[in-house]
Amino acid sequence: FGVVFLPWKGMTEQQMRGHFRLMQTLGFHNLKQVLGSADWPAERIMEVAVEEGLIPFWYGEAGWEAITPELLTRLGIAATTSKSELRRHPKMIAYQMGVIRRGIRNDSGRPFLGDDKDDTASFRHTPDPFVHKEDVPRFQKWLRSNYASPDEINQSWNLYEVRIGPPPFKSWEDVDRAVEMLSREPDNLSGYGREYGRVRDLLRYKAESRARQVEESSLRMNALVPEAPTRTGGEMGLFLPFAWRATNMELLANTQTATGSFYPSIHFAWHFGEVNYEVARTIYMQSSLSADLFKGGWTGAWESTGGPQQTSGAKGWNYEQNSTIPGFTVNAGTITQLFLSYLAGGFKGVGVWSWNYRRAGIEGGEYALVDRQLRPSDRAVRAGQIAQAAERLRDEIWQAHKEPYVGVLYNWDSDAIWAAISIRGREGFRHYPMEARVGVSRTLINANVPWEHVTPTDIARGLALRYKVIYLPAQVALTQKLLHDLLEYTRQGGRVVIDAPGAWYDEHGLVLNTGAGSPFEQLFGAEITDFQYSSNVPRLLNSHRLSGFILAVHPTTAEVLSRFQTSEPAVLENRVGKGSAAIITWDASHACFRPGQAEMESRLSKALLGSLASPYACDGAVVYRLAAPAADHYFFINDGEARKVLLDTKKYRYEGIEDPVTREKLRAGDAIALEAYSGRWLRCRKR
Repeated sequence: FGVVFLPWKGMTEQQMRGHFRLMQTLGFHNLKQVLGSADWPAERIMEVAVEEGLIPFWYGEAGWEAITPELLTRLGIAATTSKSELRRHPKMIAYQMGVIRRGIRNDSGRPFLGDDKDDTASFRHTPDPFVHKEDVPRFQKWLRSNYASPDEINQSWNLYEVRIGPPPFKSWEDVDRAVEMLSREPDNLSGYGREYGRVRDLLRYKAESRARQVEESSLRMNALVPEAPTRTGGEMGLFLPFAWRATNMELLANTQTATGSFYPSIHFAWHFGEVNYEVARTIYMQSSLSADLFKGGWTGAWESTGGPQQTSGAKGWNYEQNSTIPGFTVNAGTITQLFLSYLAGGFKGVGVWSWNYRRAGIEGGEYALVDRQLRPSDRAVRAGQIAQAAERLRDEIWQAHKEPYVGVLYNWDSDAIWAAISIRGREGFRHYPMEARVGVSRTLINANVPWEHVTPTDIARGLALRYKVIYLPAQVALTQKLLHDLLEYTRQGGRVVIDAPGAWYDEHGLVLNTGAGSPFEQLFGAEITDFQYSSNVPRLLNSHRLSGFILAVHPTTAEVLSRFQTSEPAVLENRVGKGSAAIITWDASHACFRPGQAEMESRLSKALLGSLASPYACDGAVVYRLAAPAADHYFFINDGEARKVLLDTKKYRYEGIEDPVTREKLRAGDAIALEAYSGRWLRCRKR
């Protein structure tokens, strides 16, 4: 855990050293970052930090040199020295501080993205689904490398379908002319957004080019400074319509496999507008998505909010965000929710923006751990306590992993088709898949069902059987490959659940075949006959009126478990080999996007899980669990007034229970006291 230090006009060296000592007293041993000023160059601030015993860099700029047997021999340290002893060994500390000092001197000479003049570095990424003039030659080249012939493009761009233009391509010259024309086509009914396959390809070209650019830059940086892990992710939350923005976060994460880490920036006022400024549950959704897209990789919140915000959010994408105040209280309880949700989601560390506040302009007086008088606030003290506990249990936390029951599908191809649908003035559609994922995630969080995001790439690599259920929220586009993989998964005992408006198109924007004998019908035991909408003809579940997409289906082998008042099927289930597949014919996940939909969440949870039950239970609080070899870690989030709750660990049995932050000992079955609008962390030692 590290913090950002910001110098201020008139700051003395004594004041700065006092803050560096205070940081260490509270539990912070490195700076996430520093910013220089006219009076205090960044290099000098970092030198003072080193003198005070702080590592002055964040994760992506420098770290310790790898501790190898050769290094131990060179320093005269016994090879049998434990990890914990090595971290405190005077010779090791002195040597590594020398490495850090060299890093301070070398920092200005390191390469950054775009420095080289090769083809990849000169690519200019534009976060939208449009062909810009500078994209024309690159997109033409990309098409030649991804398609064997112009006729393959005809198929993918649906050029043989009625009123889809231009005429089918006969040569690569025809393709080149069409791409050049795309850069001039209007965004209207008969223009750019009429066909979805070419939009999806344009988004793929940009996303893949950006990922390749980041990977090559990371490899260059790593070759020059191997002890400095690289990073990607960015100055963004994770509720944005990334497919629309021509960005594939899974590809970006995987660029760091060999050299570094994947991270989001998490600031309430900047990054939570898309979820209506909700906090307690959405923190975990963000951290979980990051870790889940980089399974087995290194993820962290390398820039996390540290204090209250009301005026400084500046990324409103629509009228609602621009006409409301993104106001938040950040106290000890909020910091607890942040940090515990990060740990529970799979993050390996946190960088906090910031230790102290800027004194002028945007963010002036906001975001800081210390208060406006530069004294430790309650949130600073709590942040330090959690940081100390995490540091003490670092190796165990880094070994911990989720044990999910449900995999929530994150499918970039489907999101790209939603983006294409949204081009012609239907902006809400580009946000729809995110809102559906939030809805099913909320449902699982509130039911204390362990889950994680899963991608088609994960499934293709054989990860499907990690989950008892794979849920497909608002999957408007599905590939035949994915359907075949899911069919095999159910035959082996898995359960697949889809809701409306799933299975509308394939990945090219062609209406998906769901008829008899199709992979869809084999999996779900039903044909989709139409897509309807509960509006002028309402559908009711008991007395609850639905408002959203409806799948009209014809059961073939599936059993109808429930019906609307119209007698149309509402939930169907099909037995497939050792497993099952279910269709929820309303937009169940999207209906739970906003808080307070208890009835809809209950219906979704029942249809999703079938006969399954969560492996632990806790009424009155959200609980996340990580499993490590020696202990299980439970993270409680209380989004209400102070209360006491009971945790039922069911089949899990433990020798002892401790709060790592307060060091309080508990016994199995004890009531667990939870602070209002806060959280708590329990470590349960395995027998």
